[in-house]
Amino acid sequence: MDRKTTSTGDGRNPAAPPPEFDDVVVWAAWLYYVDEMTQAEIAQHLGVSRASVANYLQDARRSGVVTIRVDGGTLEHVTLSRTLAERFGLASASVVPALPDAPVDDRLGAAAARVLTRSLVPGDIVGVAWGRTILAAARAAEPTSVADLTIVQVSGSSASSADFAPELCTTLLANQLGARCVNLHAPAVLSSRDLKERLLEEPSLKRQFGLIRSATKIAFGVGELGPESTFAKSEMIAAETLAEARRDFDAKGVIIGRMIDHRGAPVASPIEDGIVGISLEDLRRVPYRLCAAGGVKKIEAIRAALAGGYATHFVTDSATAEALLSVP
Repeated sequence: MDRKTTSTGDGRNPAAPPPEFDDVVVWAAWLYYVDEMTQAEIAQHLGVSRASVANYLQDARRSGVVTIRVDGGTLEHVTLSRTLAERFGLASASVVPALPDAPVDDRLGAAAARVLTRSLVPGDIVGVAWGRTILAAARAAEPTSVADLTIVQVSGSSASSADFAPELCTTLLANQLGARCVNLHAPAVLSSRDLKERLLEEPSLKRQFGLIRSATKIAFGVGELGPESTFAKSEMIAAETLAEARRDFDAKGVIIGRMIDHRGAPVASPIEDGIVGISLEDLRRVPYRLCAAGGVKKIEAIRAALAGGYATHFVTDSATAEALLSVP
């Protein structure tokens, strides 16, 4: 049958295809799969109904004009994602391919931004931590039409000049999403518990912490404790104090300035009494907790964070996923 003149079944004949196409089915398939037009746009272009376009596309698959193939690597990452979610009791896990020559923070940040923005609903209050991966997520986030969003900083500000400072991550994400921004105007670490407790009695900070505890979602990373780590370079803690925490307290990782052991339990670190920011207990109370972390150096820290149940949703790379699953 010559489909150039075939009726659509809705009383209308399609426009004649350009000479380079065999028939209207091939033309419709090209417009859909190559030019990425919607079925509604194709229907208008051809002068037929959307139902006719759907029939053309189905005919293209049946006849072999279009062949859909799922890449084996993609299937592997889907399997890794499901296995990770099952192993660590996650609502979901997303695994991106590991690329040796590409910065892992940028790729994980971009993936985390996609996961986070897809989850947003009107009225969400999103807590934002800090670090290179979270900054990359803020930069990669695309504007959204979701109304009444609030982005709130969950950790005090650092004196460091590093570009991954808490207030920058929060401000940038809020600007990208067109959301209200609430920064936490207090140092990340104070010199004593007494000073911290007195500062947190200030009405403005009490309101801010009330907002933090009302967060419906939170995005955070996981840090390791080596001398070249983000935590070390944040200047929140002296190098010798960090070494002491690793040696004397068996600290394995850090989440939003809070150190954890191999089980994910809080570690009584030398700076714990002076930290201004969300507690690990309050972190666990946030309904949707997106953790984005990867890299060989962070395996021990990430495993500890997942064991502690701090994440409900997890974004990582395939090499990290395989390493996390390699230990029974």
